[in-house]
Amino acid sequence: MIALIDYGAGNLTSVRKAFAALQADICVPEAPADLERASAVVVPGVGHFAATAALGPEWVAAIRAAIDRGRPLLGICLGMQWLFEGSDEATDCPGLGILPGRCRRLSGVDARGQSLKIPHVGWNSLDLQRESPIVSGVTPGSQVYFTHSFMAPVTGDTVAVTGHGEPFAAIVERGRISGVQFHPEKSGDVGLAILRNFLTHAL
Repeated sequence: MIALIDYGAGNLTSVRKAFAALQADICVPEAPADLERASAVVVPGVGHFAATAALGPEWVAAIRAAIDRGRPLLGICLGMQWLFEGSDEATDCPGLGILPGRCRRLSGVDARGQSLKIPHVGWNSLDLQRESPIVSGVTPGSQVYFTHSFMAPVTGDTVAVTGHGEPFAAIVERGRISGVQFHPEKSGDVGLAILRNFLTHAL
């Protein structure tokens, strides 16, 4: 059973539909203790980083305990940014801290010094940096759907990079922990393939 975390900032309906299309068994836990029954955890999210403050100490402890038990974890959009130490969008709100680095606002300027629209909304391509189970079968240059103003840094955990004036992490993975900055549930067959790869780890 896949635990889909509802902390008031996720587009749960569309994420649930995407997993349902893959015939995954989804639950929305009402309390942190419910994660003990989960085979994997998904943290979605849309909006301001401060919304992650709703994932208080009990939720953080339960999610970390699930990770310690070897359960796969997937962060989507804001949920991926939460995997890092924090974000300049809400400096007093810590992230989960599983991945090193902080998220910051996109500069909104391209290499020629011209302004770009922020937030970054729309389809963009994946520049695959290394082989990883989360992108098994995904063709380099595949298009996925983004909507965000802040970005995660490119680190050794980065699997794929996308650019909007500057490069940023589009997919990260460390062990059984993974995250995607885009919305796989809105990214057609490519998004479903990535969710299917995550489920392969969970089942």
